[in-house]
Amino acid sequence: MSKRSTSPQKDGVAASVHRVFQKDPPPEPGGTKQFEDRKVGLGKKVTLLRGISIIIGTIIGAGIFISPKGILKHSGSIGMSLVVWIACGVLSLFGALSYAELGTCIKKSGGHYTYILEAFGPQMAFIRLWADLIAIRPAAMAVISLAFGQYILEPLFMPCDIPPMAVKLATAIGITSVMYLNSMSVTWTARIQIILTFSKLLAISIIIVPGMYQLFKGETRNFENAFELSNMKLSGMPLAFYSGMYAYAGWFYLNFVTEEVDNPERTMPLAICISMAIVTSCYVLTNVAYYTVMTAEELLASEAVAVTFAEKLMGNFSIVVPFFVALSCYGSMNGGVFALSRMIFVASREGQLPEVLSMIHVRRHTPLAAVIILYPMTMLQVFVGDIYSLLNFMSFLRWLFIGVVVLALIYLRYIKPDLPRPFKVPLFIPVVFCLTCFFMVFLSLYSDPVNTGIGFAISLTGIPAYYIFIIFNHRPKWLQSALDSFNRTLQIILVVVPAE
Repeated sequence: MSKRSTSPQKDGVAASVHRVFQKDPPPEPGGTKQFEDRKVGLGKKVTLLRGISIIIGTIIGAGIFISPKGILKHSGSIGMSLVVWIACGVLSLFGALSYAELGTCIKKSGGHYTYILEAFGPQMAFIRLWADLIAIRPAAMAVISLAFGQYILEPLFMPCDIPPMAVKLATAIGITSVMYLNSMSVTWTARIQIILTFSKLLAISIIIVPGMYQLFKGETRNFENAFELSNMKLSGMPLAFYSGMYAYAGWFYLNFVTEEVDNPERTMPLAICISMAIVTSCYVLTNVAYYTVMTAEELLASEAVAVTFAEKLMGNFSIVVPFFVALSCYGSMNGGVFALSRMIFVASREGQLPEVLSMIHVRRHTPLAAVIILYPMTMLQVFVGDIYSLLNFMSFLRWLFIGVVVLALIYLRYIKPDLPRPFKVPLFIPVVFCLTCFFMVFLSLYSDPVNTGIGFAISLTGIPAYYIFIIFNHRPKWLQSALDSFNRTLQIILVVVPAE
């Protein structure tokens, strides 16, 4: 990670490698168009439908099928749990609308990183980037990938336990296929994401439709005294909201690919509003469907709620549920890699990561290096380390930095009042959401100070890293020459050139 250099030597390296791949093809009959006339860059291939599929496909992972019991446990009653699901959907919509304003006035990809960079400068942006790269994103990707490996194999091993190594091997195959898809084609990545999103909605409809049928038949006994408050504790409600907000996380991923969105001023707000309406409706109706078949006690005792629901209502057909859960996880993996590679691409373009990570494959027009860099880090987390504890003490950082991003929106309104804002939300929306984020951060500090403190310490290592890798740039000539040579070799191997 070196500061972006403007030296003639480094420019010469990039230019010479660029020329390697810009050789003229044989002349076309009747035409003189040369290959070098074509621009190498990321096209605007994210339409409204693809934008919706990125958001829905990334938000809906394994959680709604496996374990919605965290909200029920902490809210104390069926009625209050449904209220929490709705409230978390509204709060997530507030956050998504705030990001829509940022995405339409700052038309750069990169999501959180870009907005913190624009409002608070490169050091704060680098700390966010550092925490993302060394822990948060690889661990989060590994967790959803392991869920994919577990559920894709479950129908093959029922009723026996799946060997842990088999799960890890299936996980590795899933991660490899996602990385390959994202490396080869933006168009096919988006198309597969649309297919996977529809498969998720089909899986949810398989739960909702029979559940609503049971409800209309009069199966309402589990909803009697739904708002019985004897088990509710005020101290548990913040934890219920924390679980709910985690289930909705992912609404910000479209902002990671802003530069590839067709007509972002219209597409981003529409995609966000439509997606959040669909997700909130699906989550609430799915939970209502669960309660038509299961009591609160049965739901709390279940390890995989959707499987238990299907076994009670559909018999042998329940064997397909793990397959749909696996597809849902795969969609989250695909959307996550697609979005996160763009954050790495932008950080490299800003000079805070190696320059080769901001280069584009000359034929595929994908950020190949930025995609591949995620691969070893994720695989390492799959095969070594305690991923779940890592997520526990890093999860509060997600809401801390999201709160900082929405605070940046308010700050930019103050310091740049004349900045064009094609889409502008009422001020109370970012204020309410920002306060919610910081409240959840405070709750983490109060309820689990040790793990939260470790996560905070990991993020603070970004401060010395910033000065070592970004500020200090007086390297010996032999070391700079070696780095340039390595950069050029990697460019040739990956067949990538700077974007035009």
